[in-house]
Amino acid sequence: MTTPVLLSRRQFLQASASLGGGLILGVPLGVKIGRADAGNNSDSGQLGFLVNIDPEGNVVLGGLGSEMGQGVKTALPMLIAEELDVEWDRVTVKQMPLGIIRNPDGDGLAWKYGPQGAGGSTNVVDHWENLRKVGATARQMLINAAAKTWSVDPAGCSTEPGFVVHVASDRRLAYGDVADLASTMTIPESPALKDRSEYRIIGKPTGTVDIEEIVTGTAIYGIDAKFPGMKYAVIERCPFFDGSIASYNADEARKVPGVVDIVVIKGPKPDEYYTTLACGVAVVANSTWAAIRGRRALDVRWNEGPHVHESTENLEQASHEALHGTGQYVYESGDFAATMQDADRVFEAYYTIPYVSHATLEPQNFIANVKAGSCDIIGPTQSPSGASRMAARLTGLDRLDINVEVTRLGGGFGRRLTVDYVAEAILVSQAIKGPVKVQWTREDDLTHDFYRPGGHHHMRAGLDRDGKIIAWTQRLASPSKIYRRPERKPEDMWESEIYPDDFPTHQVDNVRLEYFPMDSGAWRGSWRAPAHTANAFSIQSFIDEMARELDEDPVEFQLRLIGEAREVDYGSHGGPILYTGRLSKTLKLAAKKSGWGQTLAKGHGRGIAVHFTFGSYVAYVVDVSVDAAGTLKVHKVTGAIDCGLAVNPLGVAAQMEGGVCDALSTALHERITINNGSVVETNFDRYRLMKIDEAPPVVETHFVKNDFPPSGVGEPPVPPLAPALTNAIFDATGFRVRELPIGNQLRDWMQNRNT
Repeated sequence: MTTPVLLSRRQFLQASASLGGGLILGVPLGVKIGRADAGNNSDSGQLGFLVNIDPEGNVVLGGLGSEMGQGVKTALPMLIAEELDVEWDRVTVKQMPLGIIRNPDGDGLAWKYGPQGAGGSTNVVDHWENLRKVGATARQMLINAAAKTWSVDPAGCSTEPGFVVHVASDRRLAYGDVADLASTMTIPESPALKDRSEYRIIGKPTGTVDIEEIVTGTAIYGIDAKFPGMKYAVIERCPFFDGSIASYNADEARKVPGVVDIVVIKGPKPDEYYTTLACGVAVVANSTWAAIRGRRALDVRWNEGPHVHESTENLEQASHEALHGTGQYVYESGDFAATMQDADRVFEAYYTIPYVSHATLEPQNFIANVKAGSCDIIGPTQSPSGASRMAARLTGLDRLDINVEVTRLGGGFGRRLTVDYVAEAILVSQAIKGPVKVQWTREDDLTHDFYRPGGHHHMRAGLDRDGKIIAWTQRLASPSKIYRRPERKPEDMWESEIYPDDFPTHQVDNVRLEYFPMDSGAWRGSWRAPAHTANAFSIQSFIDEMARELDEDPVEFQLRLIGEAREVDYGSHGGPILYTGRLSKTLKLAAKKSGWGQTLAKGHGRGIAVHFTFGSYVAYVVDVSVDAAGTLKVHKVTGAIDCGLAVNPLGVAAQMEGGVCDALSTALHERITINNGSVVETNFDRYRLMKIDEAPPVVETHFVKNDFPPSGVGEPPVPPLAPALTNAIFDATGFRVRELPIGNQLRDWMQNRNT
């Protein structure tokens, strides 16, 4: 069951002698906390923070999100600190372990502090109201305590950063002086929140709380974490999708100095929902290097499995053939067929997107120590509750007996929403009856990932005599990300790949969206902004193509398509409301700041694209040049974002800059290919990432200012970059990129043109 439970006030109000006294506060009255035993893959619900003010006035705020570079460890405490009214330089953020308690009001479990995962760009969005209330509640309790000390009416008291003030008598008390008394006060029902005009912390550029540890190398990532007495393990995993172990010989591996054990890891059956991603043989040793050397000495024979004949070439051929037939109509409005037939002019184009890897800087790793009545698991995960559920599933332990500690993540991008590597550590620990760290190598990570699905998009649009789009279709042939989810039916596979509410569906009266599910054994999962990256490339490229063919300015053409300002329900991934006025303002801002419309030198081009997801709107203008040899240079990226109120503008700008580099690298080079049912790219010599001299020397971020609350910023900066880039390439050369990655296409085209 996933029915919410309501936790009592007193569960979140404690005085702690072990912390030297002071006020410790968590979630305010009235905040509903989702059940901790819910069976979904990622954390959901609202977050509760722990606030500790010691007698010296130092403030410790609990870090409950999974920090992977998106800035949540800074942004969320800023919400509390603002309403608490403290100086930011007096705040320390401490990462909290996963907190689960027995539901006091019924069966099952509940969150102790609130859900603690990170995914879907929702951390700040979900906790915008709740965390400010936590800070405001603590502030009011401090006021009440000071008023009691002075025997005055609390209404006559206010605060200055770190102090309660009674103006009438010109008295002040430091928070630390009343923290102990405040911890005994009744929690106020509805603490007043600040007006935006009063903000001193929210909305101000703020540095990352642990930046010193990061740049000095003292920050603890999963790869740095240790557990007393732990062993180290690496796993030789089956290279074939859904393959199995035919036989293995570990005699030579056992002879390697430092190797202490060999453990067989069972993989899922074909099309079965996974615990581990693939079967394998784990080599356990006293060091990672000894384990790697032991793995090299293994002799393993594999059953190749049901997908041994799969290749990228035959998957692409099958996708092209499928698009010549009829698929599943997943959305239809108006009379699409008749309107398309009567259109004055019809445009169409095909776009191809490859499988791509997450390629996190830190390969997967996790520590597990399974004992008779408890279990400790430590490492980098976007879903600590998912790790807890996996541990309970594999060990049979009560989840209250499973301790989950989250380290800083060396990249996530959706890869660490899955907990297959957590399962591996648990299974190895069970086998050796002791603590162990399972460490992946780069080769492991690239060849055994949950890849973003590739796809083939067929776009068609019918226009009337005035150049207005009157019919629109997007036809997609792709493997589905959710193909192994036990709760999903075959007819639901399209839901993770094509989004009916994406612009411009609701701007065109006659629309048909069509899906063709393709069979593939490759492991698939969420990749930064999931299918938005593929759909934005296809849609924004196609719109630009039509504008150029009609000899219209792409910005004006798109603004005409967006139309008048209105609200559109957005039930697809990343909603829930699309404001067309905000979409057009973001597009206009990017165009204005870039100098759109200026005459450019020969060989130079400028492209633009805009996209909505996770409540935010992002537009880019990309400036490029292409020389006679087809060498591409990205000179500048001008970005505009409407994310409502930017809690930390410095963090948002960092996400925009990181999104540009991530998306540019993917558009230029990144591609996972398949041959004989396994992955070809085994390391960065084959899976090429963007090099520093290919990165744009200038990336500007401009904010659309409005009164909307915050919206997501982790994933929205990625989708519109690729189409803005390829539209710029067309502007510079006349060559239209319809297949990613770009690779050598531009150079080959220039060479053929010159000859």
